[in-house]
Amino acid sequence: MKHTYISFAKRFSGSIKLLFLVAMLALTNLSFAQIKFDNILYGASYYHEYMPTERLEKDVQMMQEAGVSVVRLAESSWSGFEPQEGKFEFAWMDRIIDRLHKAGIKVIVGTPTYSIPAWLAHKYPEMLIEYAGGRKAGYGIRQNVDLTNASYLFYSERIIRKIAERYAKHPAVIGFQVDNETLTRGVNNHDFQVGFVNYLKDKFGTVQTLNKIWGLNYWGMALNDWSEFPVRDDVTNTAHKLEWERYKMKVIADFLTWQTKIVDEYKRPDQFVTHCFMTTPEIDKPQTSEFMDILGLNKYPPAQDKCTGAEYAMAGDYIRSVKKSNYLVTETTGQTTGWDSKDQHPPYDGQLRLNMYSNIGSGANMVAYWHWSSLHYGQETYWKGILSHDLEPNRVYNEMKKTAQELKKFGSHLVNLKIKPQVAILFSYDSNHALNIMPYKDGSNAYRTQTDQLHRALYNNSVAVDYIFAERPNLNLKEYKLVIVPPLYVASDAVLTAISDYVKEGGQVIMMFKSGFTDQNSMVRTEVAPGPLRKACGFYYQEFANIENLKLKDNPFNVADKENTVSDWAELIIPETAQPLAYYDHPFYGKYPAITSNKFGKGTLVYEGCRPSDILQEKIVMAAMERAGIKTSDQNIHWPLITKQGTNDFGKKVHFYYNYSSKADSVSYDYPDGKELTSDRKVKKGGKLDLEPWGVQVVEEN
Repeated sequence: MKHTYISFAKRFSGSIKLLFLVAMLALTNLSFAQIKFDNILYGASYYHEYMPTERLEKDVQMMQEAGVSVVRLAESSWSGFEPQEGKFEFAWMDRIIDRLHKAGIKVIVGTPTYSIPAWLAHKYPEMLIEYAGGRKAGYGIRQNVDLTNASYLFYSERIIRKIAERYAKHPAVIGFQVDNETLTRGVNNHDFQVGFVNYLKDKFGTVQTLNKIWGLNYWGMALNDWSEFPVRDDVTNTAHKLEWERYKMKVIADFLTWQTKIVDEYKRPDQFVTHCFMTTPEIDKPQTSEFMDILGLNKYPPAQDKCTGAEYAMAGDYIRSVKKSNYLVTETTGQTTGWDSKDQHPPYDGQLRLNMYSNIGSGANMVAYWHWSSLHYGQETYWKGILSHDLEPNRVYNEMKKTAQELKKFGSHLVNLKIKPQVAILFSYDSNHALNIMPYKDGSNAYRTQTDQLHRALYNNSVAVDYIFAERPNLNLKEYKLVIVPPLYVASDAVLTAISDYVKEGGQVIMMFKSGFTDQNSMVRTEVAPGPLRKACGFYYQEFANIENLKLKDNPFNVADKENTVSDWAELIIPETAQPLAYYDHPFYGKYPAITSNKFGKGTLVYEGCRPSDILQEKIVMAAMERAGIKTSDQNIHWPLITKQGTNDFGKKVHFYYNYSSKADSVSYDYPDGKELTSDRKVKKGGKLDLEPWGVQVVEEN
């Protein structure tokens, strides 16, 4: 098969028009893998190329003894596959995969495009990232390349095809991972800027339209033609900044879709394509993963006394929601993490096992550690794997072995777990970007901090949750009894109308401050705030203020005095049909409600004009759960005890009970009789489940 690498690369480096990309995908007849998971995959990333040659046999033997069923390979080994330009070497990797196959261990092969070889950087230094202000990336760090550079794309396509063609045929290979933790990494190259301008031409047509929508008359910055379009460095226009962030997300989506399309030409029907996503909101995951078979997740929560399970639950719920399907944990903590040795906190006894079951309870079909053995050199010397630097069996290895034996016994009853929450968080990539561009408090990531607080309020009370993505077409809110809306700062009238209609037809909503303030171009609406939401909210406001830790008058939610506080932002709400739930305890702000509730049609919208404390947020969320009629006995359990549930391939409900604490505890089992899988003992409804420190019990109903 003849491939014209450079022609596609040139198209990519300018502007990949959406219609062109869709047409390309249609022509290649891209199909989704027929994936069959009959057990939980459990393993690690493995880099034999970093170890002595004679180590392979012992590593594989130890993996077999530990019960490892899957390894991930090759994503950072371009220089091994192509040590010199056009000189390809595969025998070293063939040996590794053949030995793993002999041991019955499955393999996921990564495309090695996130770490370019030295010869490529030397030949094409222009592909290295140029940052704002003129600083340029050098060689010696990974992910240092402009993803739209034509030369980079040419050589990337060549190595991807070589690897896919060779290893798609291997019976050990179950799937491919395209690239690794892809981001644009602050790129500001000329090629990237040209692509951005072409993207704007496609979207807006003329600079006259752009002048109007972006408000470029401000400070006299209106353009006469596209040749006058400014570079990103010193831009102050908020719409320009938002569109730049959207373009960066599009570049990532196009890049990974392009790789997916290439691999799809070679993979077997039973092989999948995935990517190891982080939970960063810099990537529009629904758009990026549209043509992937399954999503991967990289997550490294803290250990020891900071092991809460909340980070795994949030990340799992988020990634599961993207395609409404199970996912793979492609990387997580083995022993310790860090690019230095300042934060070495290995997991307590039981935490490795607890965290593995935490991921499965959120819908993971695979848990793999980064990585198998700790490195003896390089930046990640202290990002330790299952084996320490001595490469011998140890405490963590033995805990992995125990967990693998459990999965071998009953993992088939946990794989493909179906989770159907009745609560959803409406997540907005645009609002995240816009609130970083125009923040309401010091520091960045205020939006993500707020969404995490809302998820934590649900998680702490054992409430399952999905994420809905505000920028996707045809929001289907009706699937849920309760929808929670973090600050929806950027939204079209259509999205706001969908929320209002949902409430009117009987839905329950909790909505936070700043929602509805700007349109889809980050332009402040000219109508009285909250704009199209006014009737559903039952109030209006014309003023707002930054606040710090104001008390609520008369402690309306009956919490501890130190928790009876709100902060960050206050909208000076004037009720129309809304009923105040709380007022500020303050001589000026005290005449304005802090939190309101409005009956609109058949439903109710609770609005927080400020940021409640964590405990207040839990109270508000639990009241909405009760109002929606979805509160169960699970909500009688509170962190550090957590329960999750789902339905397995046998049509049976499975209940997970976790103890994120160094103290033993117990819970009441309130479901039909069943069997506790880790101990193989019968459990009666109303019986007690004892949970050891950092322990877990898993009950399958009869």
